Amino acid sequence: MQNVSPKHPFYYGWIIVAIVFFTLLVSAAIGSVPSVLMLSLENEFGWDRSAISGAVSIRILLYGLMGPFSAALMARYGTRKIMVFAIILLIASISLTPLITQIWQFVLLWGIVVGLCTGALANVLGVSVANRWFVKHKGLVIGLLTASAATGQLLFLPLIAKITSEIGWRYSIFSVVALLALLLPVVAIWMRNHPYDVGIAPLGETELAKPVPFAGNLFLTPILALVSASKSGTFWLLTGTFFLCGFSTNGLIGTHLIPACGDFQIPIVIAAGLLSLMGLFDLVGTTMSGWLTDRFDSRWLLLWYYGLRGLSLIFLPYALGAGYTQLLIFSVFYGLDWIATVPPTAKLTSDAFGKEKAGMVFGWIVVAHQAGASLAAYGAGILRDLLGNYTVPFVIAGFLCLFAAIMSLRIRRVSKAAI
Repeated sequence: MQNVSPKHPFYYGWIIVAIVFFTLLVSAAIGSVPSVLMLSLENEFGWDRSAISGAVSIRILLYGLMGPFSAALMARYGTRKIMVFAIILLIASISLTPLITQIWQFVLLWGIVVGLCTGALANVLGVSVANRWFVKHKGLVIGLLTASAATGQLLFLPLIAKITSEIGWRYSIFSVVALLALLLPVVAIWMRNHPYDVGIAPLGETELAKPVPFAGNLFLTPILALVSASKSGTFWLLTGTFFLCGFSTNGLIGTHLIPACGDFQIPIVIAAGLLSLMGLFDLVGTTMSGWLTDRFDSRWLLLWYYGLRGLSLIFLPYALGAGYTQLLIFSVFYGLDWIATVPPTAKLTSDAFGKEKAGMVFGWIVVAHQAGASLAAYGAGILRDLLGNYTVPFVIAGFLCLFAAIMSLRIRRVSKAAI
């Protein structure tokens, strides 16, 4: 046993948080690219919006489905190796994008390859890092890393949109590749798998303990974790609410707000700026949500988050037609709540299923989130083609969020689930 001061001013875990923060930022920024490219791809290749939305839907679904298996891969081979491998694959696949001419090529690169690789650099990564490196301030760290994922999806939109509108969509692809090229050496040199690797204990503990080796099957272990967790009502309530979370965030607003603004002749750069503003407020809102999660009942936090998000989505169709002031109001309130649901959901998962399996179980809950997002991304595109506007999908999402708020109070505060 080795005593380690949790107040050490150079605790290496904060360096890990910074690396993962930037990784999730870039990974999520990649996810925002198709929404910016949608109109350009329509104009150049004549593809239907529903077809492009279908590729986005596949990416979103695979992004979530990769989560629990990514957690197992990181436990077996180490976080750094999986991160480096995923970044290299992203650089290779995205670099091929300017050469595409057919929709199947876009589906292959941005639906399948990008979906799997960004899924390895997703919320599960942040939750796993927080569980390994922190006991004290864990909720705050989860909130900060979660905010980075959502904020990255929005923060780079104005830059990508400006490049797309001024010199073409292919050059925006090159800017994404440049970001990944900058990220790769940072991860390869300074990322570490566990506090034990640098001779320290998790922040908030004093015992230096060697990590337990992963002994399960890379494919079967996540499946068995799902089977065991599915016996708990808490799991299904968390899964159901997170499904509706994904339906109302990156699947709907992240994919379709810019095209929806285009229907009202709002320039793409301004629309991207609104999403960027949401990202800035999300950084504040989700980080604060992590701080609140350390101090208050997570179920009541979810009630407020889903309820306020639902009201803002019901307000959105009016805001689109009313002018920039109303859209600004929507962006601020929706941005504060963009993905503030993750810290309390992750805490409830950890409390219910234990620290060791929380990563894989939360990974399956994220699958539900991405399934909801996938449904919204594809369904909203179809409804837009049929109805000529996005009013119906926005309002439906709003009322589903109000339902999720009610579901949140049904979650047990302390679960006796045995995994």
